[in-house]
Amino acid sequence: MGQDELYRETADSYGAAMERLARAYEADADRRGDLVQEIHIALWRSFAKFDGRCSLRTWVYRVAHNAATSYVIRQRRNNAPLVSLEEFDALPDSGAGEATADRNRALERLLELIQRLKPLDRQVILSYLEGLDAVSIGEITGISARNVATKIHRIKQILTRQFHEGVRHAE
Repeated sequence: MGQDELYRETADSYGAAMERLARAYEADADRRGDLVQEIHIALWRSFAKFDGRCSLRTWVYRVAHNAATSYVIRQRRNNAPLVSLEEFDALPDSGAGEATADRNRALERLLELIQRLKPLDRQVILSYLEGLDAVSIGEITGISARNVATKIHRIKQILTRQFHEGVRHAE
């Protein structure tokens, strides 16, 4: 299968996942469109080197996360700095939602919190939310499956606490 065919097949199969990933990395709709394009370009280019040593799914997520991470780092060089998990956990809640917020509002709040994470932590939790297992996430990120499982647990705890603190502050 050629590079163009592989790209088309992948874009059809994983296009929605790449849109969700971009949404989690970039809040601004216009810049998110640019990010999606960058992900697709990076993916198409990557197929020239794809040798099948990992699953196509793992490859797609690895390339997409790397492209998104690079994009965010370029965009944020002059903006608010990214923070470690420990710093993030200690930050006061900056978002506010209504106690009666609908599902979309809750999702936006969660995405806002995820966007504040450092790229590796963001990549781990987004991959987890896309249904990848710890082994696959480890292949994508280059960290051990055990470390992935630990990170997922910590990130979920922190996000849950930050999310609920935001709801309490809004009441």
